Amino acid sequence: MAHYEYKVIPAPAKGTKTPGVKAPEARFANTVEALLNLQAAEGWDYMRTDILPSDERQGLTSTQTVYRTLMVFRRAKAEEESAADEVISTAQTVAEAVSPDVDEPDTAKRERREPALTPIQPSRADPAEPIKTPAEPGSEPDTPGPKTPKED
Repeated sequence: MAHYEYKVIPAPAKGTKTPGVKAPEARFANTVEALLNLQAAEGWDYMRTDILPSDERQGLTSTQTVYRTLMVFRRAKAEEESAADEVISTAQTVAEAVSPDVDEPDTAKRERREPALTPIQPSRADPAEPIKTPAEPGSEPDTPGPKTPKED
């Protein structure tokens, strides 16, 4: 559904002097034409001219009804994103960022490795008791700390 915004301006009361235009009717028509072209350049479409009553003060205590000639223009409003559209677009962006790439080459899959889970030995400053690892066959049973392989 198209939404419009409207602009109402006073119609010109008399024509302006223009070189080459002598008659009062031609001057007035030229002034109205220039006004319509100026509004059209800004994107406004001419709809109609209305004559509307306006109550104005006259003196201290009385009022007078004056009729004003107004020109009405309209143009389509720029579509603004609603809050729901903004939430949906944000959710789609997050979902695309989180989802794994389906078209990922095999080399990239091979480069990914799971971290090796190795037990961490406490440092010397750690007051906790050192963790003893099970003894391997043929090694010394009461030696704390990590085992180093023997060279051949």
